[in-house]
Amino acid sequence: MSANRTMKASVFSSFFSEPARAIEVYNAAAGTDYAVDTPIEFNTLEDVLFKNRMNDISFLLDGKLIVLIEHQSMLNDNMALRMLLYIGRLYEKLLNDNSSIYREKRIALAAPQFIVMYNGAKAIPQRSQQKLSEAFSIGQEEAKLELTVDVFDIGIHEGEPEPGILQESESLKEYSTFVHEVNYGLQHGKLPFDQAVSRAIRVCIQRDIMKGFLQEHGAEVENMLYTEWNIDDMCRVAREEGWEDGLEQGRE
Repeated sequence: MSANRTMKASVFSSFFSEPARAIEVYNAAAGTDYAVDTPIEFNTLEDVLFKNRMNDISFLLDGKLIVLIEHQSMLNDNMALRMLLYIGRLYEKLLNDNSSIYREKRIALAAPQFIVMYNGAKAIPQRSQQKLSEAFSIGQEEAKLELTVDVFDIGIHEGEPEPGILQESESLKEYSTFVHEVNYGLQHGKLPFDQAVSRAIRVCIQRDIMKGFLQEHGAEVENMLYTEWNIDDMCRVAREEGWEDGLEQGRE
């Protein structure tokens, strides 16, 4: 079964594409206090990069900010580059008429905010940053272009304190708890994938976690998660094969 995220949204993007939840998560990440009824316009891109994958969530907040939020279950040092490509496409989309960039008067732009929510097995610092300039071959000091991504660990790890951002966003905490329950069923319960998801849905509904969303979209959640897990497996295999190829070349 091939994964195609233009056909199925992820659980993360579906759950947080509700205005009040999106604003709540942004407030938690940025330390702001936008009201839940602040004007918001979703502009998530489709068919942005490779393998027909779309970005997770992007929206125009109060007409002043473009917020891009990506969800990751594997560490990726290229998020700043990906965000650069996303924001270019979004500005192009928002301008509508590209000829306006040749006018004398300066164009007022919504300021971008770049956020990654990491929910993988490996614990990382609760908050860190990734800078585009770190990838430049000439070094950061000579860079004329910068883009900074705020990375948050939202994973619930056994024996580790709960990430602080989960205390600032109940919706984010509920989502992380649901993912934790799926992983618990897979790793500790040794359940097949579909049973692990069914168990997590049942447990979370009983505990009033993502209850409304899971009751409405429960039938779709397994397919969404299967797609996400499938993509992660493909990426993991590609990395392992690349590592093995490197070893073989080294032996030769």
